[in-house]
Amino acid sequence: MRQDKKIPVILDTDIGDDIDATWALALLLQSPELDLKLVVTETGNTTYRAKIVAKMLQLANRTDVPVGIGIHLHREVGPQAPWVEGYGFSAYPGTVYPDGITALIDTIMSSPEQVTLIAIGPVTNLRVALEQEPRIAEKVRFVGMYGSLRKGDNGSEQVSAEYNVKTYPEDCRKVFTAAWDMTITPLDTCGLVKLRGDKYVKVRDSQKIITRALMENYRIWAEDKAVTERGSSILCDTVAVYLAFSEELLVMENLGVRVTDDGYTLIDDKAKIINCATGWKDIAAFEDFLVERLG
Repeated sequence: MRQDKKIPVILDTDIGDDIDATWALALLLQSPELDLKLVVTETGNTTYRAKIVAKMLQLANRTDVPVGIGIHLHREVGPQAPWVEGYGFSAYPGTVYPDGITALIDTIMSSPEQVTLIAIGPVTNLRVALEQEPRIAEKVRFVGMYGSLRKGDNGSEQVSAEYNVKTYPEDCRKVFTAAWDMTITPLDTCGLVKLRGDKYVKVRDSQKIITRALMENYRIWAEDKAVTERGSSILCDTVAVYLAFSEELLVMENLGVRVTDDGYTLIDDKAKIINCATGWKDIAAFEDFLVERLG
């Protein structure tokens, strides 16, 4: 799975709501295949989200990575707010861009090679970036966690309007029809990923700085603290990080995917073709991969 040359990536994330985005950032920071160029926060209170990103990067000794504050929609904070209470951007030795959209566009357009954009949240930033500079689509490979094609969470036979799509369906439709190459993990695959038993214990009890920070956030996030002793929540966003550099463990299909007005992702032969992770070849091996990186 390791690459001879690192893949330049940008992460667009709604970190600070569901904890799986924090798992994804921790995984990305432990993935030597990827060269993280920028993290942009997405949706809602993007300033709150950027504080989580900055503190995680600082703990990981990755203050070379700039943080971009995406479109700020409201002041409400999420469940991980206690972890960044008292943390200000003045504490971050790296760069924080108040205008994350411009930072996103500039990072893509100045790159001498294609950038992989890992998107793990509603896509308001990306819709606006495409409107401001359509040429970014020519220089980006899009990899994201979106949709529900044939199954829902936990292998449910009932498809759902998945959160990242249904929050702003029109924005998502614009992103799904943009000119960039697209790869997605829908709930069909990412909705099955959890760590349990000895695998989870190795991560829970890890002494790696970034994993300890992850577990601090998980314990704050969880309503039932006993849950954090037994296993993880569903780790959807981690699969998008993996797909940025490997498809080895997944079944991939090229499918036309259409976004509906009510936030469903329908297979449609007339829609744009997207590379979709629709099944697992070896989900146990993916769990082992997570443990190896984070444990």
